[in-house]
Amino acid sequence: MNFDNAFLSRRAFIAGATGVAAAASLAACGSNDAASGSAAGSADAAEPVILTVGASPSPHAVILEDYAAPLLEEQGIELEVKEYTDYIQPNKDTSNGTIDANYFQHIQYLTDYNEENGTDLVNVGAIHFEPMAVFAGRSNDIENVADGATIAVPNDPTNEGRALLLLQDLGLITLEEGAGVTATPNDIADNPHNLEFSEQEAAALPRTKDDVDFAVINGNYAIDAGLSLEDAVAMEDAESTAIREDYANVIVTTPDLENDERITALVNVLQTEDFKAYLEETFGGSAQPAF
Repeated sequence: MNFDNAFLSRRAFIAGATGVAAAASLAACGSNDAASGSAAGSADAAEPVILTVGASPSPHAVILEDYAAPLLEEQGIELEVKEYTDYIQPNKDTSNGTIDANYFQHIQYLTDYNEENGTDLVNVGAIHFEPMAVFAGRSNDIENVADGATIAVPNDPTNEGRALLLLQDLGLITLEEGAGVTATPNDIADNPHNLEFSEQEAAALPRTKDDVDFAVINGNYAIDAGLSLEDAVAMEDAESTAIREDYANVIVTTPDLENDERITALVNVLQTEDFKAYLEETFGGSAQPAF
């Protein structure tokens, strides 16, 4: 806006008129620039921050998308959910920064994963737990299980042991003394029915249960397959302290993001009385609050 140079070469009355016009024009430009700057600032201020969380399809991704995302949006946080169908890759992607956090695993699995892989992923909040259950395949009479029956169990650490502990609680097997959540069929001390065990990837169990007599299925994969606790022939005691604490599903991230405001906000919206009501209404007893 170099109006001064322009009007010096003109006659006075034109210069005066031009000066007035220039002043008005400058004022207008200043006003528009200010308005434009203000609008840009408002747009920047309103731009949401993004939080990317990896999750199993159900109930985890459902919870994040249906319940958490709208509440976080009110706080200016855009929740992006990346679904995984396995138990390994989401932890790898959290460690390498592909995603900010994950929500698919229970405390025992996280502990074992860190020990096995030399990682330091951290639990930043217990959200819910899913009782593990036994579902009928070729047979539905778990109390009178046939000799030589085949039972499918998840083959990943801690979940296999958890399944075997459930079968022990049902009186079907006895594990070696001291065998716990990392137990495998090799740790069975007494097998009066000569049961056989089909060790499978946890995600496959709902699809293959009709090929065996019974299948012990993780809650998330049961829910994803449309199975509920009402369909089960046996299940863990949902009131057990061990179930509520050791097997609580948690939000997991890296130490660097442990106190990140976005992740704190996510945990906060998932640890409320309203969320408890949502779980009951949406999943019944298949997913219960762990806080």
